[in-house]
Order: sequence, then structure tokens, then C-alpha cells
Amino acid sequence: MHGRMNLANCVTLSRVPLLFMIVLLMYFDFPGSASLSIVLFIFCGVTDWLDGHLARKYNITSTLGTFMDALMDKIFMLGVMVTLLALNIIPPWTLFLILLVIGREFLITTLRLVAATQNVIIAANFSGKLKTVLQIVATGIMILWFALTRDFGRWLKPHYISWIYYGGLLLFLYSVYLTISSGVYYAIKHRDLFKDC
Repeated sequence: MHGRMNLANCVTLSRVPLLFMIVLLMYFDFPGSASLSIVLFIFCGVTDWLDGHLARKYNITSTLGTFMDALMDKIFMLGVMVTLLALNIIPPWTLFLILLVIGREFLITTLRLVAATQNVIIAANFSGKLKTVLQIVATGIMILWFALTRDFGRWLKPHYISWIYYGGLLLFLYSVYLTISSGVYYAIKHRDLFKDC
């Protein structure tokens, strides 16, 4: 099935409204809002698995679904990163890194679109898949730290949970490294796709 909306695609698209809900919950400081944001974040991770599971189980895989899944993942992760930066959860100097990530994602998305016009499929390599997993884990850890600090700060001393923050930040930095290195790998490997552009 190609180019048609189905249940799996609807699950994929749900990550956009869920992103806005997470951002709003992190911005508005009412009891439990930050904790609810991490719950929704985890739920979004489940939808990333669920859409693929539904597509395979009911044989409703499609080119549109594959493209939308990758696109929604990028929109979701970049939206979360920008939110972490805007709320000063990650340091201001990470703006440069986030801009590099945005540039990389635009480059690879363009590369895949060009490849599609030439009937070429660009499969994700191991480092590309790993960077996605690390981005999810790292940003999830940062949101968890934010929730613990804001909703349970009266019971948990900051230095007791600071290791959560720094662990998440280190994972984030490593995910950025993999994001850039895998982007360079894709660009070099498939540079011939641009020779006629």
C-alpha cells in the first residue's frame, strides 16, 4: 500500500500533537506537570515502536509511512532539544550543537528525497540508528531530571540527582557526535546523487 493514510501512519502523526503537549507541560508550572511530561515522552517512544509493529502486523507498510516515520522522529527530537535549550535545562552553548543537528537532518532528508527520485533507497547505518536511540535516551533523562527537580525538589536535594543531569548531558553530547559523523558518512557515500542537481 503506497501513499495512503492508515492506522500506523496515524500513530506516527500523533507524535506532533504529543510534542506540543510535552512542551506545554514543561512550560506551565502546575503540580505534577513536569512529571506528566516525562510520562508523555515515554509514551511517544512507545508510538515509535507501535507504528512499525502495526505496519508489519497488518501488512500496511508504505513508502509514505516510512518517510513520515523518519520525518516525525526528526521533528519530535528537534522540538524537544529546542525546548530543553529554551528552558535552560541544557547550557546555552549547546545552541551551536543543536544547529549542527538541524543542518544534518535537513541534509540527510534532502539526500533521501533526491535518492527517491532516482529509485535509490538510503538505509540507515548502525551509527545513524544508534544516534537516534541516544538522542531519545539523553533527552528523556534530561526531562526526568527536570521533573524530579521541579515536582520533587522539596524532598530531593539537587546534588542527589545531579548525576542524572550530567549523565544525560554526556549522552546528549555523544549523540550529537554520532549525528554529525553519520551525516558526513551518508553525504560522502551518496555524493554521486547530487552530480546532476
